[in-house]
Amino acid sequence: MPRLEIAKTWKLFIGGAFPRTESGRTTILHDQKDRVVAHMCRGSRKDLRNSVEIARGALGGWAKRDAYNRGQILYRMAEMAEGRRAELVDAITATGDVRTPAAKKEVDASIDRLVAFAGWCDKYAQVIGCRNPVNGPYHDFTMPEPTGVCGVISADDPPLLGLISYVAPMLAGGNTVIALASEDNPVPAMVFAEICATSDVPGGVVNIITGLHEELVPEFANHRDIDAIGGHVVDEDERRTLELGAADNMKRVRLETSEDLDYFDAETRHSPWTIEPFTEMKTIWHPSGA
Repeated sequence: MPRLEIAKTWKLFIGGAFPRTESGRTTILHDQKDRVVAHMCRGSRKDLRNSVEIARGALGGWAKRDAYNRGQILYRMAEMAEGRRAELVDAITATGDVRTPAAKKEVDASIDRLVAFAGWCDKYAQVIGCRNPVNGPYHDFTMPEPTGVCGVISADDPPLLGLISYVAPMLAGGNTVIALASEDNPVPAMVFAEICATSDVPGGVVNIITGLHEELVPEFANHRDIDAIGGHVVDEDERRTLELGAADNMKRVRLETSEDLDYFDAETRHSPWTIEPFTEMKTIWHPSGA
């Protein structure tokens, strides 16, 4: 009798641990030949609420952490991703929708993006902040601070690079993150979760949920303790859901569509100005001279 392979059941990533969804539901992921690729937890609204509470608790320590040290941690994430490059390629190609050469290109771009924002952690403030001209014996400075708990709506394509393109700048800016993985292929996001768990990222700083976007996107929009949302929307209905929910509770929102961006455009996507939408600006005055 031939041996049957065991399909992995991927759990959620919340608070640095891998809990099962409280709902007990799973989704079976198939490849193009209808073979079972994996069992994915189907996250619930309660899972999201738990993630927000944990991310809020982790925010203070992460935001106050030395910027250089945040850069070291992002660089460690890149190192771990490089070491698991083949696994990430397999995850992207698991459903059969993406060929190996394209998957390798996506993994390389994802690792490069982590390295780029590792470098920006202790430099972006000088770029997007400023010294303001004032009429008087004062210095006036505007400096960026983290917005807080940020939600990410990941693109279905590319599933890994679309996730990291939002998570990396949010982390570089000192925010904590709750990401909703690609619905079509969430496996790369969960391999990335394992990378986060083994690369010095404090528990609760990055949280990743798998599940149906139609169930969870409205909860992202309406949750009052999520301070900002960034990500990819599939249509105008999803954009409207997020923008109306954010208007009700005053979230920052930065949404993009496939027509708005090229995830592989390093010049644009590695810019410190991708950090700026997830920051708040604080202006301080200081007397000059005696």
